[in-house]
Amino acid sequence: MGESPENLWSHPQLVAAVSSEDWGAVFRTYRKLTGLSQMKLGERVGLVQPDVSDIERGRRRVTSLEVRQRIVAGINVPLDLQATAAQLATDTAPVAGLALPGAAPDEDLLTRVTSVVNESHRVDAATLDWLDRLLAEHRRAEDRIGSRPLVDVMRQQLHTVVNLYAGARGQLTGRVVRLASEHAQFLAWMAQDQAQTASALAWYDRSHEWALEAGDANMAATTLSMKAHMAWSGGRGTRCVRLAEAARWSAPGTSLGVQGMAAQMAARGHALEGEADDARRLLDEAQALITRASERPEDEPVWMYFYDETWFTLQRGMAALHLRDWREAVDHLTVGLGALPDEYRRDKTWYRACLAHAFAGAGESTQAVSVAVASIPDASALGRPHSWNELHTAAAVLMRRGAKEGRQLVTALREYD
Repeated sequence: MGESPENLWSHPQLVAAVSSEDWGAVFRTYRKLTGLSQMKLGERVGLVQPDVSDIERGRRRVTSLEVRQRIVAGINVPLDLQATAAQLATDTAPVAGLALPGAAPDEDLLTRVTSVVNESHRVDAATLDWLDRLLAEHRRAEDRIGSRPLVDVMRQQLHTVVNLYAGARGQLTGRVVRLASEHAQFLAWMAQDQAQTASALAWYDRSHEWALEAGDANMAATTLSMKAHMAWSGGRGTRCVRLAEAARWSAPGTSLGVQGMAAQMAARGHALEGEADDARRLLDEAQALITRASERPEDEPVWMYFYDETWFTLQRGMAALHLRDWREAVDHLTVGLGALPDEYRRDKTWYRACLAHAFAGAGESTQAVSVAVASIPDASALGRPHSWNELHTAAAVLMRRGAKEGRQLVTALREYD
């Protein structure tokens, strides 16, 4: 019933509605072409049925980036039609700088860094060591404060690294390229965190290219795993599996942790497709790899600092969530959250939103709304759009089940919209 996916996005009325961001017309046309009810459409885009109705009738405008991204992802708007929305997604103004304790160079090193950047003198190892440490500090800061305040900082920092290339000689040339690759990967992750799909893909491609040039197998594989993560975020399980498999076979010689990340991402893709046996097999394989990796942490690249047993427990919870094994999801997410340090504020916000979804799926409405409401301030402050969208999904599940807590959660979320 309704248009096939390949014909849907060639319909001129739907294309025109998306291009002009007339979301009421998008909803009306999409439902007409697919035969979906308002409730079913709401489930796809993380909105409750009354909100879908209000948008269709023009009683509510879609003004937030988070709601726009939920709609784009939920109805699978093609990338070429997302260009306008992606352009509008750059309406936030990140802070111009960030002071990090312990990250500044001493006076002598600061003089060398300044002269290297301003005068293109030869690069020395001390300069690159400091930039390595600075990038590590920024990664840790992003765990606490989210990605938005750091984007402009990291763009400027990458510009500095690229400018060092002309002054690099011998082995330091490869170090500069590797450092540029790591910065590009971090910028890609931050774009992905803000649901800026086109920017994230472009940065991952650049990072992958530089990693190959530098001979950095770990980063080359990591960029493919993170592309798999993007596919998973967009609900594309098969693409997630293929990219994760590419991360495993296209970059031989990677660390055990990087191999485990790729296996875990493939498991997530299978779980998203409802392929429980493959998902659990790969999760077991990934856990064996991470156990071995934990015995020699010095062999792992610096950006894998988060990949440990706690993080892996949370991933098992995510897979169970996709497989609708609600009780297993609740158990793993609860254990993982209990062990996750408070410094991972952004991640805690995300997994709490997932736990609320798992409770809602399990029919435990009181626990679902309790966890969700407690998560709202952080989800609003630094968990947009992903954690925020997941809380809306939890509300939609509760509403679909007829639980009064669904309306309570919707009301609480609207206070922060």
